[in-house]
Amino acid sequence: MKLSGAAAVRYFSRPEPDRAGLLIFGADAMRVALRRQEVIAALIGPEGEAEMRLTRIPASDLRKDAALLSDAVRAQGFFPGPRVAFVEDATDTLAPTIAAALADWREGDAQIVVTSGSLTAKSALRKAFEEHANAYAIGIYDDPPSREEIEATLAKAGLREIGGDAMTDLLALARSLDPGDFRQTVEKIALYKHGDSAPLASADVAACAPATVEAEVDDVLHLVAEQRASEVGAMLRRLEGQGVNPVTLCIGAMRHFRALHAAASDPGGAAAGIARMRPPIFGPRRDRMLKQAQGWGVPRLEQAIALLVETDLTLRSSSRAPAMAVMERALIRLSMAGRR
Repeated sequence: MKLSGAAAVRYFSRPEPDRAGLLIFGADAMRVALRRQEVIAALIGPEGEAEMRLTRIPASDLRKDAALLSDAVRAQGFFPGPRVAFVEDATDTLAPTIAAALADWREGDAQIVVTSGSLTAKSALRKAFEEHANAYAIGIYDDPPSREEIEATLAKAGLREIGGDAMTDLLALARSLDPGDFRQTVEKIALYKHGDSAPLASADVAACAPATVEAEVDDVLHLVAEQRASEVGAMLRRLEGQGVNPVTLCIGAMRHFRALHAAASDPGGAAAGIARMRPPIFGPRRDRMLKQAQGWGVPRLEQAIALLVETDLTLRSSSRAPAMAVMERALIRLSMAGRR
C-alpha cells in the first residue's frame, strides 16, 4: 500500500509494529535517512540496536547472498521486543528477493525496512510494497516540510509553545535549509530554550538561526541604512582593526541595499518582500530591514545602489586613493542621503 501526505508523516513517528515491511524512497538521501532513523527508532526503541534487535543489510551484501534477508527476518534474538531487518540503498535488482521475503513474512517476524533512491511509478521494488496487503511504500520528495512536520519536529525537541511569528520564521527556515541542518537548528533552539517556559519567540529563532552575514559588518550596514552617520566612522575603525577589507564591506553593502530595494519594489509591499527573502531574515533584523525599506523608498534605494556600484569600480581600479577611506566616504554619504 502507498502512504503519502499527513498520513505518512504520522506513520514515521507512530509506525504499526504488525506490518510486514516499509519502503522509504526518494532522491534526497538525507531526507530518506532521517525518516528511516525516525521510524526504526519508533519501532524498536532507543535500546533496540544495543539489544541486537536491528539487523543492517547493505544492498551489495544482499545481492551476493539472497538468504541474508529471510534469515534476518526469522532470526530470534536474546532480548524480547520487536525486531527490524533493514536493507539499505536497495534497487530494482533486489525486488524479487525482497518481494519473496515479504510473501513469506509471518506474525512475529522482524519488520522489513528498505530504503532506496528515486523510483519511478513502474519500479518493481515500489510495486512489491504498494501491491502487498500488509506493507507500505512512502516516497520522500523535495517539497518543503509542512507545518505539521515542523510542529512534530519541535515537539520531539520539547518545544510545544510556539508564537505565531516564530512559526513563520521556522517555516521560512525549513524551506531554506537542508533537512539535517534544520533538525540541528531545532535542537539548538531547544537547548537555547531549556528551562524557559515562555512561548518560543521570533527573537529566539533569530538567535539560533545559522548566520548569513558577519555580525560586525551587518551592524555597520544597519547604521548606514538607519541614517546614523555619526556612528559609522567609529564602527568602521573597529572593523578595519579586525581585518575586514573594504571590498568585503562594499559587497555586504551592495547585498543589503539590493535586498531593501527588492523588498520596497515588491507588489505586495515591503513586508511581503522581506518575507520572500532567501535566505530568510529573522526576528529583530527583519523588523529593522522592513523599516529601512519603507523609509528609503525605491528611488533613493536605486541611487544608493548606483553609488555602491561606482564605489566598487573605484576599489577594483588602479586608483591610488586609500581603499578604506573610499569605502568610508561612500557609507557616510549613504547614511546622510537617506535623510533627504
